[in-house]
Amino acid sequence: MNRLPLLLLSFLLFPVTSLAHGPTPQKAKESVIINAPVDAVWNAVKQFDAIASWHPDVKASSGDGKNASDGIRTLTLQNDGQLVESLDYYSDQDHEYNYRLKTENVTAFPASSYTTNLQVTAGNDSGTSMITLKSRFYRGDTGNTPPEKLNDEAAVKAMNTFFKNGLAGLKQQLEK
Repeated sequence: MNRLPLLLLSFLLFPVTSLAHGPTPQKAKESVIINAPVDAVWNAVKQFDAIASWHPDVKASSGDGKNASDGIRTLTLQNDGQLVESLDYYSDQDHEYNYRLKTENVTAFPASSYTTNLQVTAGNDSGTSMITLKSRFYRGDTGNTPPEKLNDEAAVKAMNTFFKNGLAGLKQQLEK
């Protein structure tokens, strides 16, 4: 029996590319209700390059002072690693901005190619606000066999922890 037709049929049904396994986009989303009006919460977070004033995981932040597309900030994390981020969208009216990782540093943070949205909206109760952070990203090592510290789970855990810590720090600061 000639196995060549069977082999050819298997390549047609299961292309070799289906055997490759690259990274898949990951997501993170965290929200918190803060007992403060929208304007107070927005005033605390709206200066893109001043994240260190409310995020406990950020030791220092600096930037070009621009709250507009292509605004830049550099974060120095508590582990002394640095990340450079770029502002893509900013709306004072909608209390929202989007930014992306401009310069990767997987030693400091095990995620790559992230885009993040920050938005402040009115809460369900009068005088409260909800702030939401959500992100789409890839693991730190985008190869087929990443080390444990740079895999999908490490990236998701790092992003969720960063969001939770930031939101908790902001809540604590504003509800004093």
